[in-house]
Amino acid sequence: MTAHSPHEKPQDRWYRVDRLGGLRRFAAAITVFNLLGHTWFGFEQSWAHPFAGLAAAYGMELLLELLQCGIEWRRPRFLSGGAQQFVDFFLPAQISGLACSMLLYSSDRLMPIVFAAAMAIGSKHVFRVQAGGASRHFYNPSNFGITLTLLLFPWVGISPPYHFTENLTGWGDWFVPGFIIVSGTFLNTRFTRRLPLILAWLAGFIAQAGLRCLLFDTQLTAALLPMTGVAFILYTFYMVTDPPTTPSGKAAQVAFGLSVAATYGLLMIAHVVFGLFFALTLVSTVRGVYLFIRSRAAGRQQTARRQQPSESAAASPHHAPMTQEPAIARGSDL
Repeated sequence: MTAHSPHEKPQDRWYRVDRLGGLRRFAAAITVFNLLGHTWFGFEQSWAHPFAGLAAAYGMELLLELLQCGIEWRRPRFLSGGAQQFVDFFLPAQISGLACSMLLYSSDRLMPIVFAAAMAIGSKHVFRVQAGGASRHFYNPSNFGITLTLLLFPWVGISPPYHFTENLTGWGDWFVPGFIIVSGTFLNTRFTRRLPLILAWLAGFIAQAGLRCLLFDTQLTAALLPMTGVAFILYTFYMVTDPPTTPSGKAAQVAFGLSVAATYGLLMIAHVVFGLFFALTLVSTVRGVYLFIRSRAAGRQQTARRQQPSESAAASPHHAPMTQEPAIARGSDL
């Protein structure tokens, strides 16, 4: 690991060590998983699907970056450093392109995958709010692209659960999900620090299954059955825990995880399919609206505080205010 400067800001070190470290490992993991899936595990999609998703994600990321550079009159980020900087720039596109092609099933048609990957990358540039002193996106890109595709193309579905381990037998049926759990736990403990969110999501999922069993006569085993699938494990460790689009505070993480589980339960009661993806999109929408309202309120407070000294000076010209303008507190990260 590269030694850091003593003058390096904490947020810069977090980006360099934690965020980039997590992105690199996640991109490598999903790439290897797709390669094994198409050669060994039994993925139903053709080889053309992941390449179509990657091409769409890379193309959209490149196009939007060049457009932004033209507006801001700056150098493209993928040309601002060496080869490592170039590779790091396309890591999110690598993840979104492969995730959309892996989790969506569109038979032999490629355009739904192209659409999902393009919308996933586009959502990062369109749906943004001010949070923590910076502009950030609030939708998980892959989840947003999948959700929008499922809504607009009813004949597109989610990949069948069996295809993640279709060609595996015996120990292979246990090794693949076990390895994902171990690696996902390490990634979210060491880099994303989203373990409280994962535990809250799992506890909430079990709770909503129990409530549906008590109130709506749902079989408990059927309500808990999704937890045994590889898709659920991938969702738990690699989608619902996306660091840029989830809270960082422990209490806020717990609230976010429980909210996703509760929303999923309500969708199941309403007989809405693909509840995992829709639940995360709905909760992220509510969080995005909250962050937008909070940032607007903070902006108005800052404007009022800046105007207050001048108004006081105008009222008392012989007594200039002695207090310094207070900084706006960041507040809870929700």
